[in-house]
Amino acid sequence: MSLEACAEILRRGDPDRFLAAMSAPVAARARLLPLYAFNVEVARAPWVTEEPLIAEMRLQWWLDVLDEIAEGRPVRSHEVATELAGVLDAEAARALVPLVEARRWDAYREPFADAAAFEAHLAAGSGALMRASARVLGAKDGTAALSDLGFAMGLAGWFRAVQ
Repeated sequence: MSLEACAEILRRGDPDRFLAAMSAPVAARARLLPLYAFNVEVARAPWVTEEPLIAEMRLQWWLDVLDEIAEGRPVRSHEVATELAGVLDAEAARALVPLVEARRWDAYREPFADAAAFEAHLAAGSGALMRASARVLGAKDGTAALSDLGFAMGLAGWFRAVQ
């Protein structure tokens, strides 16, 4: 049931990734849906409230989930967190921390200090997600090509969001 909930979260929140995940083989889909639903939950945390402190609390909740997974502890009951724990190993959980941290910027809605800060934001968000996607599908290391692809996807998403 939780995998179906992940699919629905993804379908509503990120239709492009939903279609990509649904076109994957069933075994890969079962690994991608929780990861991408996690990304939706984290990405929307800063936008469901006008209060940065509330957004920070939501993001901290997800950081705590990643800590639980990384430390091999039981994960709190949540339709995405439970499924995510089944697909991430400790290293992959730790590698997603920058993705959550990048969303803190969204909570405050301030301009980037410079182009380097913007590029770092995209690398931490979309780049980390792309590397994690490859990892949950069996890749042993994150390559520069995956980081570049994640960056490009993040930039395309940014342009769609600000149009």
